[in-house]
Formats: sequence, structure tokens, C-alpha cells
Amino acid sequence: MHAIGVDIGGTKIAAGVVDDSGKILAQVRRETSADDVASIDAAVADACRELETDFEIGAIGLAAAGFVSPDRTSVQFAPNIAWREYPLAENVGRLLDDDVPIVVENDANAAGWAEFQFGVGRDATDMLMLTVGTGLGGAIIVDGSLVRGRWGVAAEVGHMRVVPGGHYCGCGHEGCWEQYASGSALVRDGQAALLAQPDAGARLREIVGPDPAELRGPQITTAAQEGDELAVSLLANLGRWLGEGAASVAALLDPEIIVIGGGVGAAGELLLRPTRQAYNQQLSALGHRPEARIELAMHGNEAGIVGAADLARR
Repeated sequence: MHAIGVDIGGTKIAAGVVDDSGKILAQVRRETSADDVASIDAAVADACRELETDFEIGAIGLAAAGFVSPDRTSVQFAPNIAWREYPLAENVGRLLDDDVPIVVENDANAAGWAEFQFGVGRDATDMLMLTVGTGLGGAIIVDGSLVRGRWGVAAEVGHMRVVPGGHYCGCGHEGCWEQYASGSALVRDGQAALLAQPDAGARLREIVGPDPAELRGPQITTAAQEGDELAVSLLANLGRWLGEGAASVAALLDPEIIVIGGGVGAAGELLLRPTRQAYNQQLSALGHRPEARIELAMHGNEAGIVGAADLARR
């Protein structure tokens, strides 16, 4: 049975038809506004209608960046989109006006499920997924099952507090892990470094231009790959935060593989090497226990589509 997976972001959505082997057969995109939730509903419905014209669809999965209700129909809260107790499945279903079941899932859970079923974690039983984007999302697989918790909001590892009194977070608290281990944190630290270290990062400055406020994450990756020492150090710092935090999660869950997803994965070993090093340095009982593998996700930006479709189909 084919299913549609929709990955909903603050500025765009991506939707695709996915078969039962995890292959995307067709894909479309739409622009959205994070502050206009009605426009998101309309964009999702429009994308699904376009895909339904050429395929018979048995289910629709919506991957949403927020806290999803236990019945997987609503988004209770989203740090970066104006969803509050928002009946997403009902609203999209009303616009589609058909009988195809719609399931809402946290976007990191969807991405993690895609990697577990069809990606780098497919041979594992216990997996931690970290999606490094605007924030830091998480997905947890224990003994082959996705962990959603009693109220549907498990695996929000990005909102573990790691620095008391630290940077303010969109969730309403301070010092959350995602404020130090995310694409947004990478850019913030990069902008601060360009201002504070006027003699550093020559190549990065060439790429960015005269205004540090124009810095974006992919520019840091590009400069690091070209040998810029400041950019390399920024990725190393991000990796340190990822690795140390993952070691804390491992103390609770003992995963056999930790998967790093999101656009920052384009940095490859420049990110993985410091992540693995920090993880091993902070892992309890090191040398007396198996160590989790830390790998990059295989599905890239398509993981949310694949995972949301497969979870909806199930």
C-alpha cells in the first residue's frame, strides 16, 4: 500500500508518495509561513491532492516539529511554529474531504523510524536518532519499538537542561541541549566568533561577506572543508556538545547505534570525529561495555517523508 509522508517545516513542506520498501515514488514541495497555521494546512492538503492524482493512497503521515498528542491527531505545542493544541489531522482532513486516514507524528520520530526501518539503523534493535537542525530533535527505538511515552512526547532530548541559567529556548526554559547542539547554535557561535576574533576565519569571512549576521550553517561547513581553522573549530565544538549529551542519554538507554541527521551531516567526519571523541570521553564504564556506533543518517532531508508515511501505513 502506498502512503504519503509530509515533512512540515516552518518555511516549507515536502511531501512524497512512499512504497512499502521506503522508496519515494514522487515528491512535491510547497512554501509556508510558521506564523500562519491555516496556510500550512492548505499547503499540506494541496500537496496531498496533487500526489493523489497519480497514486492510490491508503494513509497520510504528517511529520510535525512539535509535541504530538497521544492519539497522534494534534500538535499540542511547537517551539518554532504557531501550533497550540492544534487539531492538525482534522483540519487537513477537512480540506481533503476524503476517507484516507491521517496520522500526525513528531518529525524527529518520523526521521528516526525511517533510519531504523530502511537506513543505517536497520540491523539494530536499540537506536538513538539526533536530528540537528534549527533545534535538536530525538527519536528513541527500544527493542524494535518507537518510544512515544504515555503522553506522546517522549524523546524530546533537545529539551534536556544541560546549562542551568543558559541560553533561552523556544520551549520557555533556559539552557536546553538544543541551544548548544543545533544548527542555530552553530550559527550563533559562528557569528560571535567572527565579531570577537577579527584575525580568524579568513576563508569563512570570504564566503560570508562583511556582515557576520549573514552567516549560515552550510557556509561554515564549506569553509571547514576548505581548511578554515575557525570553521573547523566551530564544528568541533558542536560535535563536543552532541557527543557529551549523547553519552548522558546512553547512560539511560544504552543504544547500540546513535544516528546523526539533519543538514549539518554534510560536514561528515569534521562533525563525527569530535562527536565520537566527546562521547567516548564521557561514557560511563568506558572499556567495560560495548560502545554505540555513531553514524550519519542515510536518508538526509527525505527521512521525515519516509518515516511519516511508514508510520501512518502501520
